[in-house]
Amino acid sequence: MKVIVFLNFAISLIFTLCYFYQFVYVFVGLFKKSKSFTAEKNHRYAVVISARNEGNVIGNLINSIQKQTYPSDLLDIFVVADNCTDDTAEVARRAGATVYERFNQEWVGKGYALDWLFSLIKEDYSEKQYEAYIVFDADNVVAPTFVEEMNKLFDNGYRVITSYRNSKNYGENWITAGYSLWFLREAKFLNNARMILGTSSAVSGTGFLVSAEVIEQNGGWIHHLLTEDIEFTTDCIVNGETIGYCKNAVLYDEQPTTFYQSYLQRLRWSRGFYQVFKKYGRRLFAKSFRGCFACFDMLMTLMPAMLLTLLSVIVNIASIPVGIFGDSTEWPMLLETLGQTVLSFFVIFLILGGITTITEWKQIHCSKVKKIAYILTFPLFMLTYVPISIIALFKQVKWEPIKHSVSKSLSEICQEQVSVEKEM
Repeated sequence: MKVIVFLNFAISLIFTLCYFYQFVYVFVGLFKKSKSFTAEKNHRYAVVISARNEGNVIGNLINSIQKQTYPSDLLDIFVVADNCTDDTAEVARRAGATVYERFNQEWVGKGYALDWLFSLIKEDYSEKQYEAYIVFDADNVVAPTFVEEMNKLFDNGYRVITSYRNSKNYGENWITAGYSLWFLREAKFLNNARMILGTSSAVSGTGFLVSAEVIEQNGGWIHHLLTEDIEFTTDCIVNGETIGYCKNAVLYDEQPTTFYQSYLQRLRWSRGFYQVFKKYGRRLFAKSFRGCFACFDMLMTLMPAMLLTLLSVIVNIASIPVGIFGDSTEWPMLLETLGQTVLSFFVIFLILGGITTITEWKQIHCSKVKKIAYILTFPLFMLTYVPISIIALFKQVKWEPIKHSVSKSLSEICQEQVSVEKEM
């Protein structure tokens, strides 16, 4: 039992040493002022959307893009209807987008669809000379100033930029709230802090800008692992690209509503993280030791938390036979060790969830009661990552689309915001 107690202590100590800098990020996000930017020039952009059976939601996204404050003659919308069996292509065309339909059951996934779309845009619209692409998922809706704000950073030299990721369905249940809180925390206390400190941010799924130069240099969209956004981020960082974060470019997307949907998505994410670590881990290690903080930050994002959590689970499961077959007097120590491990996990995420909820209170579209209640369920949501991460180590995972059904326009989301403000 003394060995088990020591191992748990050692794991906790390593975890603290690895992630202490992220607690510094929290203080930076709380007390340091974000940088502001202005643009001298408006640049030409192509919005690209990969959609698979998204007829229910894609119209709202296209409509929100068309209502941008940015000059419409500098903004074109392209959709790849990827292996669709519904009316996605028709809905997107009626809404005003240029649509390409792709049918390929061999190369499946968003990364392959994006690569195909980029090549077609280059071939069919070369005279447009797009300077950058803005990538969305079909379930997104964006604030009216999204492109205007992203343009400010692009005009100041950032070739890859990510945005502020909010949720269309935060208050639906504890699962949607868990996702939403994580993304709000990522925006406020990771990417925002990174931007303030001058290190690289990380692309999170959707709502990002990438320079046409980067796509050209890479020979298209070359990232096809299960988490193409994390692969793209890591590839940028190991090659010296600093990813910017635009806090004023606000994006709303839909979170899975059932645990099974969430399980499938996070299983893919967990497996994808392992894939990215396998592909880039050695380079990240090497550049971290040579003083690249962005590489160290990305390395910590990819792996240690999962590995240390899994190791903790293994150690504590291994302690059960000791308690059963060993000296009965060791049971209290065993239970105390297990309790401290679980309690530490809950307290950390309770604090992170609480701070994020307080600082982003006005951006969360649900009642006060739900806001507070979902702080308490946030650690439980994060705890469910543990078995999912274990399963991902052994299970073969394929990319599968997540069904989206929350059809909300920007005006409906804004009306929710007005209701929240009246409540306060």
